[in-house]
Amino acid sequence: MQTFNYIIKNNQLNNIIDFDKFKDQKSTLIQIFCGESKNNLEFIIKKIQDELPNAICIAVSTDGEIIENEVSTLQTIISISVFENTTINYTYSNDESSYNNGVNIAKNLVNEKTKLLITFTDGQKTNGEEFLKGIENTNNKVIVCGGMAADNANFTQTYICIQNKIITHGAVAVSLDSDVLSVKNAYNFNWSAIGISHTIEEVKNNRIYKISGLTPLDFYEKYLGEYVAKSLPATGIEFPLMVKRDGQLLARAVINKHDDGSLSFAGNLHKNDKVKLGFGNIELVMNNPIESLFSNYDVSNTQAFFIYSCMARRRYMPDIINLEIEPFSKIAPTSGFFTYGEFYHENNTNKFLNQTLTVVALSEQNSLDKEDSINIAKDTRISDHSRSLQALTHLIQQSAKDYNEQSKQLEDKTRYAQNLLKSQKQFLKHAVHETNTPLSVIMGNIDMYKMEHGKNKYISNIEIAMKNLSSIYDDLSYLIKKDHIQDTKREINLVDFLRSRIDFFSQSAKRAKLEFNFVSSKKSIFIFFNETKLQRIVDNNLTNAIKYTFNNETINIFLNSKKEKCDLIIKSPSKQILDPEKIFEEYYREESTQEGFGLGLNLVKRICMEESVDIELQSGENWASFIYTFKEVRWKYYYLKMILC
Repeated sequence: MQTFNYIIKNNQLNNIIDFDKFKDQKSTLIQIFCGESKNNLEFIIKKIQDELPNAICIAVSTDGEIIENEVSTLQTIISISVFENTTINYTYSNDESSYNNGVNIAKNLVNEKTKLLITFTDGQKTNGEEFLKGIENTNNKVIVCGGMAADNANFTQTYICIQNKIITHGAVAVSLDSDVLSVKNAYNFNWSAIGISHTIEEVKNNRIYKISGLTPLDFYEKYLGEYVAKSLPATGIEFPLMVKRDGQLLARAVINKHDDGSLSFAGNLHKNDKVKLGFGNIELVMNNPIESLFSNYDVSNTQAFFIYSCMARRRYMPDIINLEIEPFSKIAPTSGFFTYGEFYHENNTNKFLNQTLTVVALSEQNSLDKEDSINIAKDTRISDHSRSLQALTHLIQQSAKDYNEQSKQLEDKTRYAQNLLKSQKQFLKHAVHETNTPLSVIMGNIDMYKMEHGKNKYISNIEIAMKNLSSIYDDLSYLIKKDHIQDTKREINLVDFLRSRIDFFSQSAKRAKLEFNFVSSKKSIFIFFNETKLQRIVDNNLTNAIKYTFNNETINIFLNSKKEKCDLIIKSPSKQILDPEKIFEEYYREESTQEGFGLGLNLVKRICMEESVDIELQSGENWASFIYTFKEVRWKYYYLKMILC
C-alpha cells in the first residue's frame, strides 16, 4: 500500500499529479477534501475520472483540510491510496431517513472480508447518531470512520460525492475488503466539562426546546454572552453540551438555530439528560497524540493515516492545531479534513462524536511487536500565546475541580441537614402521636373529677395548663400533618366560632387577671373556610394576647363586616411591637421571658397566605392590634335563611 497526498491550486491537476504512475493500478482509492466551491469539485472529479477511470473516488466539502503536517482552509486536498491486496467497493444512499441510509450503506458494502468502511454524510440534514445506528444494527463488527461534511462554518450547503455523483443529502461510502489489511483506529477528545449540571427538559431527537427552564438560545446567551448566541452555530460550536453515555463523556455541538429559540445539535440528546458546557483543554491537546492514542499497539509501520477531526478543534486552537497533526506525518502520509461530526467504532458499537480528532492507521504490512516500535520524539515547540492558553486552561480546569469539590461538600452537608430535618420531623411526629393519648386521659379525668367532687383551684390550674398544652399540641400536629390534611372547607359562623374559642380560653384569661370583650357588628357572619386552619389563626392570637397583655386589662375582639369582607380585630394593652416585620418569622420572640417556641404567628401567616387572608399589624406605645381580613363573607343571605327556617 502507498499513499500520495496533493494540494491543488487553481485546478492545475496535471502540473501537480503524475497520473501516469496510477493508470495501471487495479485498486486505487481517491479521497478529495474540498474547501472550495461545488464548481471546483465538479471540475476536479471530471478530470480525475477522465485520467483514472478505474479509480474509486469519494469526496466531501470541508471546514479545513489536512495534508501531512499542515492544515489548510479554502483549498482542495487529494489523497490517492494504491492497494496491493485490498478490494474497494462503493455505494451511496439518499433516503430521507438517516437510519435507513446507514442500513443501505451497510447492506450494500459490508461482508466478512470488510476491514474498513469510510463514509461521509451531508452536514446539515443527516442525524449522525441515527445514521451510525443503522450501520451498527446491520453489522456491528466493521470499523467505521469518516464524518459529516462541512461548508467553512457557513451552515448553508454541504455536499458529498461518490465517483461523479454529487449529492447534498444522504451518505456516500467505500469499503476496503482484504485478508491482510491492518486497520487501527483511535480518537482524541480533550474537551472538559465546566460549571453546574443542567437538565434537558424538552427535546425531540437532536433538537432541544428547553434546558433548565430556558430556551437553548437563551441558555447560550446567559452563559456565553449575547454575541455568541446571535452568531450560533458558526460561533459557539467550540462550547458544546457535554453528556455522559455509558460512563463516557460525549460532546454535542450546535449545528442549527431555529426561530423559536430551539437549537439542533450534531447528535441526539434525551429528556432528563444531565449536561454541562464544555471547553477545549489545551493542556491535553498539546500532548503527543501518538503516545495517548496508540499506547496499546505499534503504528510505526503504518502506511497511511486518515484523520477526520472536528471543525471546533481547528477554530478553537488555530495556532497549535498543527502540533496535533504533525506527529502522524512523521510516520506515514497523512491526510483528512475538519468535519461537522466524526464517526467512530469501538467494542462492536458505532459512536457519533463531536469535538474529537479521529484517526485510522492503515497498513498491508505485518505489524511490528510493541518492543520493536520506534520512539517518536515529543515536539516541544510552543509559542508564547500557546503557553498562555495552556496556563489559562490549567486555571479553568483547577478552578472547576475546586468548584466541584466544594459543590460535593455542600451537597454532603445539605444531604446531612435534610436527613437531620427528616429525623427531627419523624421524632416530632412520633412525639405528637404519643402525646395525644395522655392528654386525652388527663382531660377526661379532669372532667370526671369535676363531676364527682366539683371544682377547686388546683383542678382549675391543671385545666388551664392542659388547655395551653392542648393548643401547643394542635399547632405541632398541624405543622406535621399540614401536607396531608385535606383542604375541606365548609360554612362556618364566625361569630359562634369565636365565642366557643373565647370560652375555651376564658379560664386562662382569668388566671392571668384578664378578661375578654367580644363585639360583632352582625349576629351571624358566615365564611367558607377550613375549620382546622381557622382554629389555628384564632387560638394562636388568643393565647398570644393572654401572654402579652398587661395584667388587669381587657382583650378586645371585634368582628366588623363590610360588604363581602370581614375584619377580625384582636386588640389589647401591651408593650409596643418593635419589629413588626419580624414578628411573623419562625422562632422569633420579642420577649424571651415568655414561654413558647415562636412558631404560632409564623404558622398563622402561612395559613393566611394560603387562604388569601390579609394581615395588618398596628402597634403603638402600650397597645397592639392584629387585624385579619376575610374575603367572600356572606351574612345577609344566610342570616335571613336562618330566620326563615
